[in-house]
Amino acid sequence: MGMFNAMRTSTSGLSAERLRMDTISSNIANSKTTRTENGGPYRRKIAVFQENLDDELGKISDPLEFNGKGIKAVGIVEDKSPFPMVYDPAHPDARDDGYVEMPNVDYINEFVDLIASQRAFEANVTAINIEKSMYMKALEIGR
Repeated sequence: MGMFNAMRTSTSGLSAERLRMDTISSNIANSKTTRTENGGPYRRKIAVFQENLDDELGKISDPLEFNGKGIKAVGIVEDKSPFPMVYDPAHPDARDDGYVEMPNVDYINEFVDLIASQRAFEANVTAINIEKSMYMKALEIGR
């Protein structure tokens, strides 16, 4: 295992959580958008991640030789949940019956996801700081 693999793992987590927070903030910003370029209301977006491994785990004989690189973003997918209907006959996008299709963005879910993402980001920053401290202590030993 290389000396900086743990730091690479933590930095991949930082990048992933930043993407997740950007996606969440986009969802919140568009939570009232009823008309998009594709037609219809804004559809909630979800960041998807995957493990980023050098080798398959079954091929590794020694657990200390594990060579994972953290996680990587696979893409951003749209949430396929139905759009809520709101009665607002004065709205420009209202149908003939007065109902408007609103984006499928739920503030509670977005804020819970945002808090979880912030906590994961903070955990990765803490891990990086601990790793830096360990490297500094190792350098002090050589003096």
